[in-house]
Amino acid sequence: MLISEYYEILGLPVNSSLEEIKKAYRKKARLYHPDINHTPDAKDKFIKVTEAYDFLMASHEKGQLDDQDYFRIVEEWRKYRQDRSRQRAQYYARSSFARFKNSKYYKSTRILDASSVIFNFVVAVMVLLFTILGYILKLKNPVPGEGKPTLFSFIILLILSIILFTVAFIYLKAFIDTRKKERKKK
Repeated sequence: MLISEYYEILGLPVNSSLEEIKKAYRKKARLYHPDINHTPDAKDKFIKVTEAYDFLMASHEKGQLDDQDYFRIVEEWRKYRQDRSRQRAQYYARSSFARFKNSKYYKSTRILDASSVIFNFVVAVMVLLFTILGYILKLKNPVPGEGKPTLFSFIILLILSIILFTVAFIYLKAFIDTRKKERKKK
């Protein structure tokens, strides 16, 4: 199977980011898990989705590959990881979706979501603080030859940092609300 086919199974363009791969896997795993989807081919689709996810995660760090490296990685994959991935997928396909959702395997796809939302919020707070503190420090201690900063530039930077902070806050709040809903369902 070609690497582009693995991306296609997850419904992603080639060279998608790790975050996109993990999100696509969670959606497809929920869609095809036999505990939720009772169609006859759901189990096979779930296994293919899990196999694609495992392969893309294993080969993602290797970056752009030339043909020789790609075929070498595919062979290694077929010898070792493919059987392991299928066994894991079959195990999860036999278990309930609730149990699968609580597994370390499924939860590992969520770590990137939480860390990226929190990181974006922290960066937004820092930008806002540095904008305000930078302007105050520049007023108190102007650089010789530059003069004092203009109020217009401060207002523009302040507006941009407030917009960044607001967007990061909205994403953080939405993430927290989603987590609360998920916990209530349990």
